[in-house]
Amino acid sequence: MPNSVVIDYLAESARRYRIGYAVVAVDVIRAMTTAVTSVAAGRRCFPVPTVEAALDLARQLENPLLAGEVEGRVPATFEMDNSPALLARRRDTHRPLVLVSSSGTKVIHEATGCDAVYLGCFRSHSALAAYLAARHTRVAVVGAGSKGEFREEDQICCAWIAAGLMRQGYTPENEQTTELVRRWENAPAEACWCSNSVDFLRRTGQLRDFDFILEHVDDLRDVFEVQNGEVKMINAAGRRHCRPTTRMSAVP
Repeated sequence: MPNSVVIDYLAESARRYRIGYAVVAVDVIRAMTTAVTSVAAGRRCFPVPTVEAALDLARQLENPLLAGEVEGRVPATFEMDNSPALLARRRDTHRPLVLVSSSGTKVIHEATGCDAVYLGCFRSHSALAAYLAARHTRVAVVGAGSKGEFREEDQICCAWIAAGLMRQGYTPENEQTTELVRRWENAPAEACWCSNSVDFLRRTGQLRDFDFILEHVDDLRDVFEVQNGEVKMINAAGRRHCRPTTRMSAVP
């Protein structure tokens, strides 16, 4: 059977690909960019689906950094928003990040049990496509979606990754995948200016995150995989980078 790739969206869609697929979770604005930026800087990162899960995990970690948003608002007791730009400025990289978002981290959670789960964003799309082509025969690229929409930035990133696989001989599994690749594979990152996600950042005074995303397109040559609930950085040769171990405190 030929190698194949499919593009889908919404967190619950990831369940369709739990058997026989590697899943790429895509949320460009902002969860996957935040997670990748965290780990690339040497910080451990634990994406979780809910505030409750974040608080439970935080109790097991030493001095964790709670970050994220739910429906656009930072939860009470969280230290910062789901902001890659703000995270990149921090120097406390010894603190493990516990990250929750309205859509992106839910895709990761729903993909639990798939052959492998990777993070997709503009920062590492080329390296990721090449890595997948060398290791997986079936790939599902799943956009997070927000309020039921498959937003332009995620369509673009999904199309870039799928196009990279198709150039390696992968067959699109459906017409939606073919059409999205045709529409977006040569689009610049700036083509998502029209997205409702960008509009939200504009209205809330957070365009620094969009600027950060546009300034960091394909600048990483590493791959980011979720293993046992933690994001791990893997270099192009497939060797996992060593990171300092974050001590876990005793659970009461």
